Amino acid sequence: MALCPDLEFQGFLKQGRFMLQRSRSSQRHFFYPRVLEPGTGATDLEWVEASGLGTVYAVTVVRPKPPAEPYTVALVDLDEGPRLMSRVEGLPADQVTIGLRVKARISAEPEQFFVVFDPHRN
Repeated sequence: MALCPDLEFQGFLKQGRFMLQRSRSSQRHFFYPRVLEPGTGATDLEWVEASGLGTVYAVTVVRPKPPAEPYTVALVDLDEGPRLMSRVEGLPADQVTIGLRVKARISAEPEQFFVVFDPHRN
């Protein structure tokens, strides 16, 4: 029996791999992990390695009470097509802008792994 898609995704992150699901028939990538392709219901899904490259589509700065530092919450359009919500790190929060090219990185926090983004420098 196959694992829950989110558990499979977390397993890949634990291995240091950022994977996306893709339908074999349509070749469309999507995120968040699911048991069928959104829109078509196709179940011919496979896991493929993500390039990790993307572009900031929208961003907001969260300003918690001091002494905590401000941080960003961004929507990132991956080059493969899906849009996901995450943080952009490696720049001051007020320098993260729409259109910024970013590269994914796996961040390990207690009990869970996350995909975060850093500015992509060619």
